[in-house]
Amino acid sequence: MKKTIVLIGAGSAMFGLGTVGDILKSEPLKGSHIVLHDINAQTLDTVTRVVQKEINEKNLPYTVSATTSRQEALQGADFCVISIEVGNRFDLWEQDWKTPLLYGFHQIYGENGGPGGLFHSLRIIPPILEICGDINTICPDAYVFNFSNPMTRICLAINRKYPNLKVIGLCHEIASIPHHLPHILNTPLSNLSFRAGGLNHFSVLLDVIYKDTGQDAYPDLRANAPAYFEHTPSVADLFEEAFGGAQALSSKRFWSGRWLFKEILERFGYLPITDDSHFGEYIQWAYDTADHQDIENFYNRYKKWSLELAVPESRIAGTKESEYWRAIPIIEGIIGDTHQEEHAVNIMNNGLINNLPQDLAVEVPAIVDKNGVHGVKLGNLPKGIAGLLNNQAATIDLTAEAAITGSREIVFQALLLDPVVDSVRRAEALLDTMLELQKKYLGYIQ
Repeated sequence: MKKTIVLIGAGSAMFGLGTVGDILKSEPLKGSHIVLHDINAQTLDTVTRVVQKEINEKNLPYTVSATTSRQEALQGADFCVISIEVGNRFDLWEQDWKTPLLYGFHQIYGENGGPGGLFHSLRIIPPILEICGDINTICPDAYVFNFSNPMTRICLAINRKYPNLKVIGLCHEIASIPHHLPHILNTPLSNLSFRAGGLNHFSVLLDVIYKDTGQDAYPDLRANAPAYFEHTPSVADLFEEAFGGAQALSSKRFWSGRWLFKEILERFGYLPITDDSHFGEYIQWAYDTADHQDIENFYNRYKKWSLELAVPESRIAGTKESEYWRAIPIIEGIIGDTHQEEHAVNIMNNGLINNLPQDLAVEVPAIVDKNGVHGVKLGNLPKGIAGLLNNQAATIDLTAEAAITGSREIVFQALLLDPVVDSVRRAEALLDTMLELQKKYLGYIQ
């Protein structure tokens, strides 16, 4: 079935080639046209040449085009997949992370939550709204998949500005759960059903059931998980193992890379689906429990690897990315009316989680059919978990509002509502500093 799939940010070899690789392996998408769009003509050309070479050499039933014009790219689009950043992402991320620390605000990372997550949001939401504005005008019936962070705030802002767009936010964090559960519970994944929910990078495993007996597996998980994670590498260690050579895991740290992870499991009784660097961004006491060295190590390794990365042509022909990045399987599900269940999508709440605000983008399981992506109702989250998440709801709400209105007053309110922020005067000084440091991107804040 011929469809037009537009990749926005396709000049990124990781995103562009990985996603195209999934498309080229898809039976339902045979005959489709792939449109590659990026504002960086040089990287776009490099990715395009790799894609065209793959299609030509294997005589694949796809066509591809590339353009730096977004309006041109969106003509006739059925599906749009967005993965962008602005500016020098590492320099800006480091400002988001380190500058609040200089003002005494103890955030542990700063990509999605905390003061850093606010400034990251204020940079990236406006260009994504411009993209969605063009989609709303040119191809309003297209499905829109967003991979950019901060996911929750971006999805809320899009919905608030363009409520009729069919927007689904996707993140790979849930992929760790199918990996860990069979080892923790000593049973094949095929014998387990599970569901997770919450907010993006702030979700927990809500239930897990043994299919053969129908019994609740969570008591076994709570009993077995500590010993399992004592001997399982943290994210930073796994990254080093994958990219750092044979000596990478010479000094394993395991639980030390998951101190906050362990506290949540022990104190609240539920397993986070992501590691400390993300989950802890949203919690005011996380700074005292997280392994900061592990977080720093992971960031430095990821940055070094990204900056040294040549175009990995093998990604387009290698293992399917869709185990982690689920856009193409969801597109296949819509086309094929499969009624498949996806473990995690980010969509508007609207009754999916009762004890979170309804005007909030939440991360929930979903069913995919010919009519789109439909969230699974989870009812009430456990009260302790809901309490943690509700502590973030107001600052997420005002961040979206600030990015849409450009109001400095609302930005400051969003900053003051963040649980990490404990001083009005230092918050005001931080805001002045960040607006000056990032004025190229935040000049619209008045």
